[in-house]
Amino acid sequence: MSEPELTTQRLVAADAGGEERVVEAALRPRRLAELIGQERVREQLALVLQAALGRGRPPDHVLLSGPPGLGKTTLALIIAAELGAPIRITSGPAIQHAGDLAAVLSSLAEGEVLFLDEIHRMARPAEEMLYMAMEDFRVDVVVGKGPGAMAIPLDIPQFTLVGATTRAGLLPGPLRDRFGFTGHLDFYAPAELERILHRSAGLLDVPLAADGAIEIAGRSRGTPRIANRLLRRVRDYAQVRSDGRVTLETAHAALAVYEVDERGLDRLDRAVLDALLVRFGGGPVGLSTLAVAVGEEPETVEEVAEPFLVREGLIARTPRGRIATSAAWAHLSLRPPPGAAGIPAQPLLFDQPD
Repeated sequence: MSEPELTTQRLVAADAGGEERVVEAALRPRRLAELIGQERVREQLALVLQAALGRGRPPDHVLLSGPPGLGKTTLALIIAAELGAPIRITSGPAIQHAGDLAAVLSSLAEGEVLFLDEIHRMARPAEEMLYMAMEDFRVDVVVGKGPGAMAIPLDIPQFTLVGATTRAGLLPGPLRDRFGFTGHLDFYAPAELERILHRSAGLLDVPLAADGAIEIAGRSRGTPRIANRLLRRVRDYAQVRSDGRVTLETAHAALAVYEVDERGLDRLDRAVLDALLVRFGGGPVGLSTLAVAVGEEPETVEEVAEPFLVREGLIARTPRGRIATSAAWAHLSLRPPPGAAGIPAQPLLFDQPD
């Protein structure tokens, strides 16, 4: 077994997530050839890695951006596997001081891949240290305080940084410019999710009918992580309340139990829509007020529910606050009140068009 695979297993075994984490890791593709979807990024990344292997040198640093669940961590593990290199995994929130980053960088092996998740949340002092490490493979360790402080240069092995972010716009320009390759991951098409589901079902030894895969893919919000999670929950339902096969009927019944509707909206999504439509008449309403109405933190509403609702055309952001669209009223089978925000005004019976 290769070193990246051993590293992945150690990380999973140490995780407190238990069996679900183990299963999720087992479903990850391990090579670029196994990756489904993201053809543009996959082709570009393959060229970068093959060229670096041909030169016998570590490849340029890689920045991966895109919404959660699209495979940024998976791609980082694939990069290490393709290079035959070990991988070290950490995250931006875990690096709050320059010393934290210096400790990680100084312990890297030659050619090792450093995966830095949520890189936009790294502390500014550590970020400035990372600039020099990425370019010159050197860090300055400050010893002492005040006028007597000394900066001791420390050479570090050549490494490849793989940074991942869900908020690429929050990255400072100097940091973005130091990445030799930037790949943006897009949401998956339903047909791609169906292929992922059939692959995952084979690994999980779950009998999956074609219509069952179509049903689950249609409710997965274009995200492989959600598709695999829904597949596991439908598998549980099929095992307990049916014959174990995942069919259209089984998937439909199971997803009704888990409160995932035909458009992929879950409990939080519908709570946000219900509050916006019923309590606030379709808006406009501020984010904080909306969050209080559904009993969640504003960050949860903004980062978990809102992106999908906006992408589906169910709500819109305006300078005055969030408003519901006509599609939202239709989805909840509600009639908008007269003059509701976001609803085109209906002409009177005898009005003549201009």
